[in-house]
Amino acid sequence: MAYQVLARKWRPKKFADLVGQEHVVKALVNALGKGRLHHAYLLTGTRGVGKTTIARILAKSLNCPHAEAGEPCGVCDSCTQIDAGRYVDLLEIDAASNTGIDNIREVLENAQYAPTLGRYKVYIIDEVHMLSKSAFNAMLKTLEEPPEHVKFILATTDPHKVPITVLSRCLQFVLRNLNVQQVHDHLAHVLTTENTAYEDAALQLLGRAAMGSMRDALSLLDQAIAMGSGSVNEADVRQMIGAVDKSYLYDLLAALAAQNGTVLMDKAAEMAGRAIGFDNALSELALLLQRLALLQTIPAAVAADDPERARLQQLAASLSGEQIQLYYQCAIRGKQDLTLAPEEYAGFVMTLLRMLAFAPLAAAKQPANGQISGSSLQDAPPESVAIAPIAAPNTDAPAVEPVVEQHRAAPEFQAASVAESVPSNTNADNADIPPWLDTEAEMVAEAEVIETAAGENEANPPANRSAYAAAPMVESAAQPVLAEPQVAAYTSQSATTAAEKQHHAVAATDVQAALASSPPASGTASPPIANTEQQDEAPATLPELTAANWPQIVAMLAHKLGAVQLFAQHSAVAAFDAASGHLQLALASEGEITADKARLQRLAEVLSAAYGRRIEVSTEAWQQDSGLETQAMRLQRLQQEARAAAQQQLEADSAAQSLISLFGAQWLPESLILKEAN
Repeated sequence: MAYQVLARKWRPKKFADLVGQEHVVKALVNALGKGRLHHAYLLTGTRGVGKTTIARILAKSLNCPHAEAGEPCGVCDSCTQIDAGRYVDLLEIDAASNTGIDNIREVLENAQYAPTLGRYKVYIIDEVHMLSKSAFNAMLKTLEEPPEHVKFILATTDPHKVPITVLSRCLQFVLRNLNVQQVHDHLAHVLTTENTAYEDAALQLLGRAAMGSMRDALSLLDQAIAMGSGSVNEADVRQMIGAVDKSYLYDLLAALAAQNGTVLMDKAAEMAGRAIGFDNALSELALLLQRLALLQTIPAAVAADDPERARLQQLAASLSGEQIQLYYQCAIRGKQDLTLAPEEYAGFVMTLLRMLAFAPLAAAKQPANGQISGSSLQDAPPESVAIAPIAAPNTDAPAVEPVVEQHRAAPEFQAASVAESVPSNTNADNADIPPWLDTEAEMVAEAEVIETAAGENEANPPANRSAYAAAPMVESAAQPVLAEPQVAAYTSQSATTAAEKQHHAVAATDVQAALASSPPASGTASPPIANTEQQDEAPATLPELTAANWPQIVAMLAHKLGAVQLFAQHSAVAAFDAASGHLQLALASEGEITADKARLQRLAEVLSAAYGRRIEVSTEAWQQDSGLETQAMRLQRLQQEARAAAQQQLEADSAAQSLISLFGAQWLPESLILKEAN
């Protein structure tokens, strides 16, 4: 007997034999069991996921006299003849070869006759999207109301090319791609039944190479068995499908962990010498990095008996989670950019160099005395990891102190307040104490200094107005140092005298002197003060709520109204009751679509806040004879008036009159374009 390929030999004969597609099988089996049958089915999905197979099994179930719970028996004449392709009441049509209207007309003419052997005539049209437009139109009526003994099963890999009129007449099922584990398990079952030796890693490679198609997986399995002389091993499969030897991937990651560029380039050159596909290499590298991230996060996700677990643990210990994530992003981005590279090898090398050059900020896996800064590893105090750049450390200095940029305060104020606000060490036990105050005593001392300065300034405000305005900066000077982007860097260039090292030992008089001599630089926002009336700028005065002032009011509140302006520009003030605060707006038809309840409520809130009183807003229909004018109407009127005035000027121009009389021309008012003055 001639050899039958595995893809045909292991083609499922029952619904129970199908791998995956449980959502389709469950729906069909329940419909067959309860007799709720549709007259037309549409099966969609990529190649090799089981569209035609499900169609044949469904045809067997429809005509099998011994079907139980939707499953065909597989031994009756109908089942055996359908499996052999000789069943007279089952017609399979390849729409790619029979695209014309004549082929479909022949099918439709035969559909009216009763079945010969079974209960139903079943028409399976494969690749139905290949039919011509006229063929689709010819079958619409029959597809919508076929005879009771006819069932249509359509299959396609491209449902977007099927007319919507056909889709609406069918019960559509979308078949999913199989995952790697499903393909692996089925191939293992096939090889076990066929008494063929195999390696588990080889089946994983075949599962990934099949890209979700079981037919492709079985075809690749046939090729792998032939290449391995009756067995399936990983080395042969890797060579067959062009997969990368994992030893290269492990060596690449080890070189990256050791920051060894020489070894990295040597491995890349060796891979190029073996003609390894760099596109697959980056894909395999990304998968390996994904396993490393999974092992770090969920160690139990990698089986204890996995032969690669020891090597994976070694790499996971030498790379931080941030580095793995960064390398993964580099790998997938390099795969995308590979087609843009001048050659694949150059693109692969640049991806590796990008991994070597880049390093994540604040990486967890770093030397005990080092810190990631930008793209290089530099020695620096570990507590300063989050602040970059960092100057070279001075081991003789007992503490490092931040330097505020000059526009935040004068130099004298920096020496008096900032240097005193940052502690020389950090107390990890005082988690609730701000980082610029080490102890509760220092907090009390700070508060006393501020209260003293503020009290004396209140006693004599005219003479010390600048110091009074800047006094709260003592309280908040240390807080923005680490929180705002104006912080320069930790440096060892700050003064180290004994007086400057004392925390909060400055007397109130010294603080006042520093404040008085160092007013805030111009252009910076004034700090908060106790007297809010003097600090807040007086708001612009809004005009009275009238129809004439409404466009001006909307323009002044535009930054607060937002989308409310969409209908405010098409409204006008019809009436405003100053006593009750009720505002009646006449709304033109152009603004009705945007005048919903939420926007009316928003308008009322903005107006109430602007006028300092409660204002309610309601709308009424626009009356043509009301004499009101919306902002949009006003702009349109002004535009028309300007265009008319411009046309009058042009018509009065002697040169224009000469051209009109010479060529017998006439004006086109709608073509006149008004340019705004600069």
